[in-house]
Amino acid sequence: MNKYIVIATVAFSAVVAGCGADSKPGLAYMPDMFYSRAYETYASTGDLEKEGVFYNRKPVPGTVARGEDMAFAFNLTHDSVGYAQSAQLKNPLDSAGAAKIDMKEAERLYLVNCGICHGPKLDGNGPLFNGGEGPYTAAPKDFMAADMKALPVGTMFYSVTYGKGQMGSYASQLSPKQRWEIITFIKSKQGVGAASGAAADSTAKEGAAGVAADATAKK
Repeated sequence: MNKYIVIATVAFSAVVAGCGADSKPGLAYMPDMFYSRAYETYASTGDLEKEGVFYNRKPVPGTVARGEDMAFAFNLTHDSVGYAQSAQLKNPLDSAGAAKIDMKEAERLYLVNCGICHGPKLDGNGPLFNGGEGPYTAAPKDFMAADMKALPVGTMFYSVTYGKGQMGSYASQLSPKQRWEIITFIKSKQGVGAASGAAADSTAKEGAAGVAADATAKK
């Protein structure tokens, strides 16, 4: 019986405290959770640092932004290990069932974000370099060079995400999907995909011709 009296007393006290919450708010049992402090990504956290709380102002590793496809999740670390592992990354836009790429939009994204350095012709001679007469004296990468044609798409994505050499990160300017679209555009202009496609088409035609010749011989 005493147990029920205690429960009733606590419940009555809670109701009374709640009724007067506007003028005399009650005490929060866990104030640090009840009055949680929300911090925006990349926002200043000087007050947290003073309290000895570590917060690097970056999204939690492995998380995906709201509305973003899980297929574009990127978890490689920004170090030599992550860079080496990036060569194994595959373009998720190449996977079965992926949305078709609007190459005109991919070209626009390239020209807006990359063309100023790497040039509209992808030859590394954008306005900022301008044959060595621009404000940047260091020549940007020539995407039409053999080494860049051989560069894995994953390594390109890694470089655009974290930055490489004189180039800074474009993670805040371009979504993961947009970065992959730009890389797809670059590879298409390099002729890497086109060359392999032409070779496959040639092989198929040779095979068809052989079958036709064999059929004619049998007649």
